[in-house]
Amino acid sequence: MKTKRMAVLLAGAALLLLALTACGKPPVYSDGTYTGVSSEDEKGAYGEVTIRIEDGAVAACEYVTWQKDGSIKDEEYGKSSGSQEYYDKAQLAVRAMQQYADALVEQQSLKKIDAVSGATNSYDQFREAVTDALDEAKE
Repeated sequence: MKTKRMAVLLAGAALLLLALTACGKPPVYSDGTYTGVSSEDEKGAYGEVTIRIEDGAVAACEYVTWQKDGSIKDEEYGKSSGSQEYYDKAQLAVRAMQQYADALVEQQSLKKIDAVSGATNSYDQFREAVTDALDEAKE
């Protein structure tokens, strides 16, 4: 009876130890280039990242947002509205795309990247696309 109880306690302790060590362990990524895509927003736009992993770390990241019509949100994005205010806001989101990509390479973690005020939709799409790409890169 004591042997059986001891075996159960040891097995439970081993499972607890395994669970605790697995929780704090960062994911391991395979070297290569991976692409991730976000879901579409209410206007049909979506984000796409291309991430290059070298030696298990993010070596490069490119992030673009595509409009529903298939064009990239770039320096022309927002001009056709005719409103300077709308254009300025649209360009804030375009600049934020590069900031998010650079921050991922620098920080090596999505958790350490903050949203740029006024570009939270781009941020949300970035996080979703990066998660998609890194899930593919996990060993």
